[in-house]
Amino acid sequence: MRAIVVTDQAAGTAGMRLVGRPEPVPAINDVVVEVRASGFVPTEMSWPSTWTDRLGRDRTPSVPGHEVAGVVSALGYGTTGLSVGQRVFGLTDWHRDGTLAEFVAVEARNLAPLPGDVDFTVGASLPISGLTAWQGLFVHGRLKAGQSVLVHGAAGAVGAMVTQLAREFGAYVIGTGRAADRERALDFGAQEFVDLGADVLEDVGGVDVVFDVIGGDVGKRSAGVVRPGGILVSVVGPPEVRPADGLAVDFVVESDRGQLGEIVQRVRDGRLRTNIGTVASLDDAVAALNPTERITGKTIIRART
Repeated sequence: MRAIVVTDQAAGTAGMRLVGRPEPVPAINDVVVEVRASGFVPTEMSWPSTWTDRLGRDRTPSVPGHEVAGVVSALGYGTTGLSVGQRVFGLTDWHRDGTLAEFVAVEARNLAPLPGDVDFTVGASLPISGLTAWQGLFVHGRLKAGQSVLVHGAAGAVGAMVTQLAREFGAYVIGTGRAADRERALDFGAQEFVDLGADVLEDVGGVDVVFDVIGGDVGKRSAGVVRPGGILVSVVGPPEVRPADGLAVDFVVESDRGQLGEIVQRVRDGRLRTNIGTVASLDDAVAALNPTERITGKTIIRART
């Protein structure tokens, strides 16, 4: 099969190569998925799991990408709940070869059925962005109707999901980003927008939940706008500054079949829109994953047309 591999952490995405690889063999409780579309998160190049296994041993050349939509082509011993030929989507294990390939082996529990009326490109855009938004808001952020949420990067792949889900659940949403992101963030449902290059973040006053996908100075300043009893949720590592009278939570997204089902149902009935920036073929993946201009939204690689 064809796959994108990386071997040099210092080179990052610039070191990606399209090569021939053996097709994966399913282990116990695995399925092999014929990949139709794959999502990619640029920060994968900084994750230790991209380069080493759980024991810290080098595992390169490794295949990046952890979001998949495709068709089950083989079952491992003991695998239940899925069948050959079934359309699926989900989130693959961080320490195993990923989805920028024509086939990938995945634990069955990490996949959910993909309805026939949802395109594979859309399905591949949902797992990390959708699950991150869902878990950050409802599991870790404990969002309740009527609360206020400050969403950093509201026009990005994750931020757009956070904004839409928070609005659906009755929250007041303030989005942030660059000036060029204002209309896109408002289109996804933000009721206010803070231009991080020109506006004063602290002018938003106090909010119940901050959802931080940026970190750094923005993350530090965000602690100061969390009202007493509020929560700062981070997906970019432990917050360096904690709210004076609130909680700070950082988390790594986990696969969850039930939550994937909730997310894809919202896509089907129009409550949730994906934020896809670029779609490219596997042949053009290396160039697409090394853009020369800023891309807003998720990059999706189609393994098959």
